[in-house]
Amino acid sequence: MQTLRASKCGLSTAQLPSSILDVIDSLTKAGYEAYIVGGGVRDLMLGQSPKDYDAVTNATPSQVKEVFGRRCRIIGRRFELAHVYSGRELIEVATFRAPPKKAITSAAGMILRDNNWGTIEQDFARRDFSINALYYQPRKGIVLDFCNAVDDVNNKTLRLLGDPAQRFEEDPVRMLRTLRFAAKLHFNIDQNILDIFTPEMTQLLRDVSPHRLYDESQKLFTMGHLNRVMPMLIEFGIWQQLFADLETKITPFMERAAKNTDQRIQIGKTINPAFFYAVLLWENFLQRCEVYQSKGVVATEARAQAGLDVLKRQASRTIIPRFAETFIREVWEMQTRLLNPKPQQIEALSGHARFRAGFDFLLLREKSGDASTQGMGAWWEAYQNMSLDEKERAISSYNRQRAKNRRKATPEEPVESKVSAQIEPLVKETETRSRRTRKPRVEEKKPVTHAVSHQADTIHPDHPILKRKRVQRDLTKVVFGPTQ
Repeated sequence: MQTLRASKCGLSTAQLPSSILDVIDSLTKAGYEAYIVGGGVRDLMLGQSPKDYDAVTNATPSQVKEVFGRRCRIIGRRFELAHVYSGRELIEVATFRAPPKKAITSAAGMILRDNNWGTIEQDFARRDFSINALYYQPRKGIVLDFCNAVDDVNNKTLRLLGDPAQRFEEDPVRMLRTLRFAAKLHFNIDQNILDIFTPEMTQLLRDVSPHRLYDESQKLFTMGHLNRVMPMLIEFGIWQQLFADLETKITPFMERAAKNTDQRIQIGKTINPAFFYAVLLWENFLQRCEVYQSKGVVATEARAQAGLDVLKRQASRTIIPRFAETFIREVWEMQTRLLNPKPQQIEALSGHARFRAGFDFLLLREKSGDASTQGMGAWWEAYQNMSLDEKERAISSYNRQRAKNRRKATPEEPVESKVSAQIEPLVKETETRSRRTRKPRVEEKKPVTHAVSHQADTIHPDHPILKRKRVQRDLTKVVFGPTQ
């Protein structure tokens, strides 16, 4: 172990937010050791802005709870942790861990329970990557380096502590973390890792909870380097373990969506991780729709059932939360509505809660070369930037073009179906645009009226049925004709 001055590593308390300093100071004041550890220290040394900070201490989770009271919540069963709230920030506080006295592992070697407390030296040995094993004490201004991690940071090398095969068996999610760090930090993967990183090794991910794999997939989508990590997922065999029934290739649509996601993150815009799941599963959704429509299912019902089938199948790998599933299905459903909107519904559609996500999805499809969008992505993009008068003119123009396209589709055919076209109508009427004229035609009722008039001619003018006043009627003499 070597103790380094924080200033030589490019670290100072001025870089740290008040939330992490509050946690470190509170634990130190209570008589415990406390350090900042993990990605926060690593990113500060690389000149990046850490997304969050983690703390480690020799206090047990229950003791941390005593220090912070209601601001602390203990979570986890496999790895018990303390979540401490400082203002609006959440700091994760872990306890120094020692090797388990009795290994509680699965048949594949994955650790199922790990709540044995130990010293900082023992905790270092349990860490996964060397670059995440730097312990920074901001008040003392020192950094504890147990494995020459500073050299790995400077050399941009991603190295696992201990035997890589054993570390992957203990926690298969470390394979995902390896690719995520390599893509995010532009680090080279150590050769010892590459030697054992095989498709057979990735089968261990089947033992990981689908809920946890979903969380890890969200980290891949939101790290800002999605376009770089996708080919790595295919190269190392992770792609097949994360996504059910998905071809091992990156389509132009996926690539453009990944680049767009990275650009939004870089300029500080918010993203919905479920959006990229909608992109990934789009082709599967279309294929499933065709299956149902080939069986004669109505298009609306086919889309609804296809969405349920695709998401249920994906749940065998990563369980998508219910709210995210609803978002994905609504984005898919918006594609049909945006491609062929009714003119009178265009304005209301542009104010729909899922319009923006559906429009972005449609525009990405169009820009990636999907001809089925028929240019509607560009139309909606222009429509959003128009004034009210321009929107009215655009809708009128769209309505005329829509009617023109429908006439072109059936140039010499009447509107009626082929079956009804074979029947010669009694009276040929010119077709009007009013919907009221499409009600049952009058000529179908004319024979009935003729029968009534003919029957009425045979009744005597003095017959009681023709008198206006109520009189006692002899029903035996009343002739009832057909009624309309």
